[in-house]
Amino acid sequence: MKEEDKLLKKAGKGNPFTTPEGYFEHFASEIMNVLPEQAAPQFVAKETTVWDRVKPWVYMAAMFAGAFLIIRVASYNPNPFEDKPAAVTDAAADAEVVYDGYIDYAVNQSMLDDYSLYVYFTDAGVD
Repeated sequence: MKEEDKLLKKAGKGNPFTTPEGYFEHFASEIMNVLPEQAAPQFVAKETTVWDRVKPWVYMAAMFAGAFLIIRVASYNPNPFEDKPAAVTDAAADAEVVYDGYIDYAVNQSMLDDYSLYVYFTDAGVD
């Protein structure tokens, strides 16, 4: 506290910054007198070309073509016939063909144990 008291005695509590009398009364007019004269900017109307009119449509078509190609590449299957079932014979023409992948998924998601599945399948054919 002694150092602060010494500094306050030296500097005092008053505001050291002052402005001349009437400085802000004519401030705006003095600034305007000091600024150089400039001509107002003139705007030139640009002629609209065919490309300026077509450009948004070309960009939109390019965006859709890019989206199509990305989807096409993402959904590419190098072996399209690998998951297909074998040809159905005439005797089984009325039967519904279900891929093994669907059956495996359904069995895994059914949360049934082996005994429950056995009971289900044996009771299903009792009709």
